[in-house]
Amino acid sequence: MAERSEQELQRIASLQALRDLGIDPYPAAEYRVTHSASGALADFDRLSSSREKVRIAGRIRSRRIMGSASFISVQDESGQLQVYVRRDEVCPGEDKTLYNVVFKKLLDLGDIVGAEGYLFTTQTGEKSLHAESLTVLAKSIRPLPVVKEKDGKTFDAFTDAELRYRQRYLDLALNAETRQTFRKRQQIIDTIRAFYNEHGYLEVETPILQSLPGGASARPFITHHNALDIPLYLRIADELYLKRLIVGGYDGVYEFAKDFRNEGMDRTHNPEFSMVEIYVAYKDYFWMMDFTERMLERTALAVHGTTEFTSGGHTISFKRPFRRLTIRDAIKEYAGVDIKGLGLEELREACRARGVEIDATMGEGKLIDELFGATCEEHLVQPTFLIDYPIELSPLCKRHRDDSELTERFELFVNGHELCNAYSELNDPQDQYERFREQMELAAKGDEEAMRIDHDYIRAMEYGMPPCSGMGIGIDRLVMLLLDKPSIQDVLLFPQMRPEPRVARDDDEAFKAIGVPSEWIVALRALGFNTVVSLRSAKVNKLLNDLRSYAKKNKQTLPALTVEALQAWGVQE
Repeated sequence: MAERSEQELQRIASLQALRDLGIDPYPAAEYRVTHSASGALADFDRLSSSREKVRIAGRIRSRRIMGSASFISVQDESGQLQVYVRRDEVCPGEDKTLYNVVFKKLLDLGDIVGAEGYLFTTQTGEKSLHAESLTVLAKSIRPLPVVKEKDGKTFDAFTDAELRYRQRYLDLALNAETRQTFRKRQQIIDTIRAFYNEHGYLEVETPILQSLPGGASARPFITHHNALDIPLYLRIADELYLKRLIVGGYDGVYEFAKDFRNEGMDRTHNPEFSMVEIYVAYKDYFWMMDFTERMLERTALAVHGTTEFTSGGHTISFKRPFRRLTIRDAIKEYAGVDIKGLGLEELREACRARGVEIDATMGEGKLIDELFGATCEEHLVQPTFLIDYPIELSPLCKRHRDDSELTERFELFVNGHELCNAYSELNDPQDQYERFREQMELAAKGDEEAMRIDHDYIRAMEYGMPPCSGMGIGIDRLVMLLLDKPSIQDVLLFPQMRPEPRVARDDDEAFKAIGVPSEWIVALRALGFNTVVSLRSAKVNKLLNDLRSYAKKNKQTLPALTVEALQAWGVQE
């Protein structure tokens, strides 16, 4: 563990002092809270007039110590409530230790306490809790970053993105907006689930560990099952298992799921992400477009109270109906080329002419997809269904009823990004088998995302799968869109991060070996010098001044130091 800071050492000493006084700083007993901070304020008039007992619990976020009476602000999940603490109220007897010692000297910002009393209004007009008892519930050792609040405004906010994502517990403790983000995320999920349940569709769970990665074109994570001695894959999609359930006789099934793809990370991609997929028998992709519109319209209303909201600097409307555009017409409109009838070389030339990066492994469908992505996506700000994709891009999708080279597929684009993907599902087992074989040919050419043949899925289809439509929507991206968050890391409680770099640290003997007196080692570490190399890179005069200032500030009597002594340690001019 890293060297403790001066504040941490002081808090550890306070922790021991509490124990010496017979106070358990981490009590096991239930502390029965009667009201949240916001709930008490919302019902203030009734509670204050009746002097009904109110008991809250939370973290001390601020305090003003004023002799025999003080104020603290206690924060729970809902917000903050000022608590008035008067010595003779919380210590009605002769022993005033709880106030004079525990409250004034041993409690710190960030500690978790319980307070019980009645509500009143202070002379300055602030609604507060007049504490009649105070209970220590958890002593904090690490100090919280200081965030100042005044008149509803926040100063010195905890905004460092790296720290917020890596230490989400601090982000949640300090930023009410972050707590609200994840409340609204759950509201979005609840709204979708309720919509599906109203239609009588069954929520199910399918395997995360799979013997074959299927249902999408993506690179999987691979693990090994020791007992069976076989490789297994973290699922990349839920599709093939859900469609097996349609074969089994369910009219509609859906799953909220964690999927995993061993691919790049950026502001819209995390290797572990949340999806909801739904499959409904006897429907097609036209029905699914109508169904998706209604679901998204309801979700926007649930979150915002209106179908219009701002995201990425644009006003987005989820009011039905959404625009529908074939991929051919989109490329014609935004790239200025009609792909109808173009062969492989002509498509390659169209891509090169527009600066689209391609490689020799790409077939016609992949080239069309790359051309669309590079020239069209950014223009699709308002919700737009892109429909009728090339068959090569959709190995699990039914051929188009009017054009055998296309499929009955749509992707919904909003604000320049794909939000969901849906098909009229392929239910012809022979056609499906041939599509799988074509995918294997692409894999042989080096396409690492090509699908493999799932023989059990083919077997299930051969028993007869009713016509159906399926749709998958990325929950993380939907939350980003609806809440106007620029990064997927803003809507994941614990996004994937690179491991924290380990701080190099020499032991005390290494410092003593170069002549550093043991009394000064603690001071050097407090100043951030944890290795001999870092010490020797310091500037001698600045280091001397910093060490003397440390000793003076901490009222420590330490051996005298000179420039020559520091130079003897190897510190440079």
